Amino acid sequence: MSEKIRLRGNPVSTSTSIVRVLLSDLAASTDRDPAARSLWENLFVSPGVHALWSHRLAHLLWNAEARFVARALSTLSRSVTGIEIHPAAVIGERCFIDHGMGVVIGETAEVGSDVTIYHGVTLGGRSLNRGKRHPTVGDGVTLGAGATVLGPVSIGDDTVVGANAVVIADCPSGGMLVGIPAVDKTRRGKPAAGVAASFEQDGPTVSSVTIPTIHPADPASVG
Repeated sequence: MSEKIRLRGNPVSTSTSIVRVLLSDLAASTDRDPAARSLWENLFVSPGVHALWSHRLAHLLWNAEARFVARALSTLSRSVTGIEIHPAAVIGERCFIDHGMGVVIGETAEVGSDVTIYHGVTLGGRSLNRGKRHPTVGDGVTLGAGATVLGPVSIGDDTVVGANAVVIADCPSGGMLVGIPAVDKTRRGKPAAGVAASFEQDGPTVSSVTIPTIHPADPASVG
């Protein structure tokens, strides 16, 4: 992952760079949203843009030790946009959140530049530890609607995570992850590295679930 996503290093400390990052968010939304009719329309009505801009400010406040104000701002943004981003999360430039409702990005998540996030995406944790517990997402990644990435896993650059996929293991660059647990289709259907071990450790496999058989009622017995 390129170093340009590490906003914790404060590359947006000057007014010029802050404006550049905000404008890049707006431009990315306008360029990648086929429903966008103009930059001005997105400026006023795009919840993804509003959530990102709110997060940029909240992130600066968080790094300035104004933690309560940062959390209050992120809570207000969630109420308005339906998108929840912890102010400590690191998000790179030109991120595009489409629709956005139900997106959750956790405290220690790191998201690269040029990432596309559809509604219902969760970048969540799998433990109660206070350390690194959320995913690291590389540059140019697409996270499909309802995709869930759990734990301190790394998603390589230019990977596509399909709708409703559940990712619990690292994936190299250029992958295509689909299913539960996610399988990398670019590796001929083999699960992403560590998936089997993760499921054995964290819970039962799908094959252990019994689905009851439902028999239709006898019409003669009805009534």
